[in-house]
Amino acid sequence: MEETKSLVEQTSDQIIHFITENDLEIGDRLPNEYELSDKLSVGRSTLREAVRDLASRNILEVRQGAGTFVSDKRGIATDPLGFSLIKDQDKMIYDLFELRYILEPTMAALAAKHATGEQIKKLNILRDEIENSFKNNTEEHVELDIKFHTVIAEASGNVALLHIIPIINESIALFNKNYNILHLKIETIELHKDITKAIENHDETGALDAMTIHMANNRKEFKRIMEEK
Repeated sequence: MEETKSLVEQTSDQIIHFITENDLEIGDRLPNEYELSDKLSVGRSTLREAVRDLASRNILEVRQGAGTFVSDKRGIATDPLGFSLIKDQDKMIYDLFELRYILEPTMAALAAKHATGEQIKKLNILRDEIENSFKNNTEEHVELDIKFHTVIAEASGNVALLHIIPIINESIALFNKNYNILHLKIETIELHKDITKAIENHDETGALDAMTIHMANNRKEFKRIMEEK
């Protein structure tokens, strides 16, 4: 028999229900503690514990002096698939490149079909920022690249991809941090342009082809590195 949930757990569930029922999105602010405890008919101390619980689960973000907001981490744990426990990190990176090769070209095609003007604007901004990071030899491109591919997942309209891709990209960040390959950066700049242009033109085939080449180049390069090792 399933154990009865504690009052804090029940309150956490109520808050999640409140978020979904009121169509709150990432970055939206929840009512203040007094209002929310009144709406949910729970004590303020119980509400505080529930908020702490949801913040630890990356569902909420508490900003000191500003309030409580829906987290941009979408409730995704830092390492939900246990990547950090895999001993052979190179093998894991290569296998994840294979997974990206399977998933991301179709995702890009879906993005070309469904992307909004705002999402296309974000992609162009991120593409420029990644290029500048490469040219200035800074480390910002790693996080920016994760955001770039996450926006494409968001634009695809596929909720499952939206939640899976950031997890995969977080692990692929190991590749960017550990291997500094100039010609791959140059190729990335050009392919990001091709991908963004295809999505902007709602060219599904063009987006699929450009992302396929992007993923294939990364996989091929890393395979070469592994063979040399």
